[in-house]
Amino acid sequence: MVVATRPSPIWAEQCRAEGLAHAPLPMRHALDLRSVVALARLLREERIQIVHCHKGRARTLTLLAGLVVKIPVLVLNRGVSFPLDRWNRLGYATRRVTAVVAVCESIKRGLVAAGVPAGKIEVIYSGTDLGRFHPQVDGSGIRRALGLGPGHALVTQVGIRSWRGNDDVLDAMARVHREAPQARLLFVGSPPPRIPILLEKARRRGLAGVVSVLGHREDIPEILAGSDVVVDASYAGLGLTGSLREALAVETPVVGTDLEGMPELILDGETGLLVPPRNPEALAQALLRVLENPARAKAMARAGRKRVEALFSLATKIERTEALYQRLLAAPGRHP
Repeated sequence: MVVATRPSPIWAEQCRAEGLAHAPLPMRHALDLRSVVALARLLREERIQIVHCHKGRARTLTLLAGLVVKIPVLVLNRGVSFPLDRWNRLGYATRRVTAVVAVCESIKRGLVAAGVPAGKIEVIYSGTDLGRFHPQVDGSGIRRALGLGPGHALVTQVGIRSWRGNDDVLDAMARVHREAPQARLLFVGSPPPRIPILLEKARRRGLAGVVSVLGHREDIPEILAGSDVVVDASYAGLGLTGSLREALAVETPVVGTDLEGMPELILDGETGLLVPPRNPEALAQALLRVLENPARAKAMARAGRKRVEALFSLATKIERTEALYQRLLAAPGRHP
């Protein structure tokens, strides 16, 4: 097995720790000839039988490399629901692509509507490492670091993008804080230049001192475990939000938007709460429901943990992915 990424000491170390070969490729852009040549050489020398591409640039570079070297099985991943333009539609629908893995049924429906044959699409839910994300994770350290006492309630959103609805969360939090002044909001994963922008937006909403913003973090299990509710207010591009899967795995209540694959994870009123996208008032009411009824919220989170164990675990994802590989390799004419 070879893992090909852009040059990255993090990926290099992770692969070394797992005993996997790491192949750094420049991948400066989708038509990077140097990367195409290096990838074709790698595929030929290692006699690679399956290539599984996880991003659009990797897909294009692999399709180009496939013009000069045979790729017995080419699998593409699709984890977002943004509309496909003509070029991207061709990249998924071409016969040179053996299969497409969609991370939820909603994305599969979108691919089929765009013209990708349904028979080549396999739905395999993204998986959560249940050994890392579990109810015994201790979140007290992050609460101390944020200066939170026992009476504070922490609302957390992981992921900073315009389409993640961060502004909607701020608007909702302004409403929540009026009724629950003990509530605090934490954003995680902000690029450094965005941190002062988010804090200024919070100040303009009367939330100075109420909102904290963190950059990239490795202690996500502890952050989620230390939260009273984890929210995702995405309104575009959504597949299945990883932070909500992971929050349920540590039995923290969740609120998400009723969009794309989220209803496949969150059964409204059973494993969490769903709200319409771009509706800060509804989002605020859902957050208040969680904060005002912690026993009910915890019961939903426990039910969510069971759903993650049954459908969204890393072990299940690996099992289903390996079964797909074996089935595709067994098809006539697949071996070089």
